[in-house]
Amino acid sequence: MQQGVVRMSARWFYSGGVTDGPETLRITLTGDDRPGVTSALLQAVAPLGADVLDLEQIVVRDHLTLTLLLRTAGEADSAAASADSATAGTARELRGAVQVVADRLGMRAKVREGVGDSHERPAGRAHVVVLGRPLGAGSLGAVTARIAAHGANIDRIRRLSHYPVTTLEFDVSGADVPALRVELAAVAAAERVDVAVAPAGLARLGARLVVMDVDSTFIQQEVIELLAAKCGREAEVAAVTERAMRGELDFAASLRERVAVLAGLDASVLDAVRAQIILTPGARTLVRTLKRLGDTIALVSGGFIEIVGPIAADLGIDHALANRLEVRDGRLTGRVEGEIVDRAGKARALRRFAAEAGLPLSRTVAIGDGANDLDMLEAAGLGVAFNAKPLVRAQADTAVNVPYLDTVLFLLGITREDVEEADALDGIPTPAPHLS
Repeated sequence: MQQGVVRMSARWFYSGGVTDGPETLRITLTGDDRPGVTSALLQAVAPLGADVLDLEQIVVRDHLTLTLLLRTAGEADSAAASADSATAGTARELRGAVQVVADRLGMRAKVREGVGDSHERPAGRAHVVVLGRPLGAGSLGAVTARIAAHGANIDRIRRLSHYPVTTLEFDVSGADVPALRVELAAVAAAERVDVAVAPAGLARLGARLVVMDVDSTFIQQEVIELLAAKCGREAEVAAVTERAMRGELDFAASLRERVAVLAGLDASVLDAVRAQIILTPGARTLVRTLKRLGDTIALVSGGFIEIVGPIAADLGIDHALANRLEVRDGRLTGRVEGEIVDRAGKARALRRFAAEAGLPLSRTVAIGDGANDLDMLEAAGLGVAFNAKPLVRAQADTAVNVPYLDTVLFLLGITREDVEEADALDGIPTPAPHLS
């Protein structure tokens, strides 16, 4: 029995070690999709004794493109004239058999002769994920033009989601991943789409650590501003917060300044603020899906553990780190206890959580929006700026500029259909795009 491997929807495979010499036929069927097309084609060519080298199909809106690569003769036979004649006869029979199938199914058939089949994977393989709301043809064209100008080739394209954003994933070969990431970041900024570039292969598979900022990332509000509103100083505190998130102020100093205005507030305001918290759309879906995959999840915040802790506990999040407000005699003192969680502290936490999970930093993802997140975004294998300040977008690996946190799943190669199918199996209705 001849050695061989058949695969669906993959880019290459190995078949008996033959890479050069044997005559091949590339058969393509196109037309309306229906059950049994692949089976009909394979049954038609099977009696003619050809070997399957490659098989791939794609369906776009019920339109099927099916491509089959066959070897019509072995290496040993192809050297003999008699075998050449036999090969030519087999090729004619295959063409005829394919046309019969196409006519019966009302499809178009195209057969092209060639020589050999390479099983070598090209170097510099990467996944390029593009998402937008909407995703315009011009923007997508600019991305693909940059990939081509880089000298890379798009081997395959698939859609990861159609709502709440349109997301396409390109399998690319021949790329210098760091350089392509920089080039496409410039295109993304100019075209107002989000683009992520990640190495292909095992680097993308397996368990991850996902670390998220909280205020204006995992939740929609800034907790310090909600607290300041209880004493009528929200606008004053919000102005300081904005400058700190833009990187204009030292975070620790600005935090002490903002917390000082809370002095004298009854500690019961913490319960009131917890009741006001609104999660970012997609936050629950993101956590639920990552937990299904066995990933470790952490919330790391320059805010307050009195708010962050209960959120993490409610959602089954593995780690929560934030500052603790000092309380004396039932009132806030206007100070924080212990070491302040600043940008360096967030990065240290990411490294510590990764070590505890037994994961290299390459298996970590960090998500944040402000200057306080820059160190952990840089330390992570993938740093995602989520609706972030310009300074953060410029330095992160990729940016997400739509208000749905679960779009981060698409950057990791997880499809919307995967999420919805898992939710259905668990009896959980997937929320509409505007919900979490």
